[in-house]
Amino acid sequence: MRTIASPVYIIRQYERGIVEFLGKYSNFVEPGFHLQWPILNVTRVRDIREHTMDIEPQPVITKDNVEIQVDGLIWVRPGLQAEEIQKTFYNIDNWKIAVLQLAKTNLRQEFGQLTLDDSLTARERISANLQTVLDEMVADWGLKVCKVEIRLIDPPEDVKRAMHKQKTAEQERRDMKLLATGKYEAAEQEKLAAIQLAEGKREAEIRVAEGKAQAIRLVNEAAEKYFVGNAQDLKKLEVTETSLKDNAKIIVTERGISPQLILGDLPVAPRVPEGASDKANTARGVRRYPEYKQIPLLLWNQSRPLSEPYWV
Repeated sequence: MRTIASPVYIIRQYERGIVEFLGKYSNFVEPGFHLQWPILNVTRVRDIREHTMDIEPQPVITKDNVEIQVDGLIWVRPGLQAEEIQKTFYNIDNWKIAVLQLAKTNLRQEFGQLTLDDSLTARERISANLQTVLDEMVADWGLKVCKVEIRLIDPPEDVKRAMHKQKTAEQERRDMKLLATGKYEAAEQEKLAAIQLAEGKREAEIRVAEGKAQAIRLVNEAAEKYFVGNAQDLKKLEVTETSLKDNAKIIVTERGISPQLILGDLPVAPRVPEGASDKANTARGVRRYPEYKQIPLLLWNQSRPLSEPYWV
């Protein structure tokens, strides 16, 4: 604030003032060039810009009985209207000191309603509440509280150490949780991989089985198509193959393969030409057995080729 007694003066853009005639309010003055009666008139000028005031560190007690150090900043300005400028002169003697004391008192009240943990995380809420309360209280003084900021919240050293230990334990717990989560996710991925491999193996086995079934089906279709009516002959050939494994003998007749096996030696001789006499046959060492019926039989011995027939 400044006081002007000269007859000629200038009010700056960021100033507002009042004129007193013989100590009584006369009129409101705005920025510009002004004239007044010397000695009789006095002009009082107020700076209407925002004023920054520092709330010094002070001890406050939280709701859970912890003493902490708190400080902050507050921005206040006088009003712009004539009535508000009059209030700054006539309703309060030193408005800056009054606002600071009021801010300190309400600061203690705000922190007294909160615990230590809430106080550390509620700066914005405390600032907003203080601005609202202070603005209502200083309205009668023609002032406007523009902004309040909490700058420092300083707990005691023992509380700091306890908070540090708590934070360390919390961080370790989070690390262990993240590690356990990683292991769990890795196990889930391994399980999914094992399931996928098992499904692939099962699918491969199914495909192999389907291929074998398809092959068997094709063989059966071919057998039904090309070997219908030959099943009996195939069976005889199987019997023959089994018999020949032990160098056995089997009879092949004119009507096909006979399943009768000849055990031991049969009186077999080369064929006797027609019209040959018994004497000639005897000389050749061939005996005729009249009790055997002269039916052409082919003896098949594994040790002799099939191109050498024998007649019985």
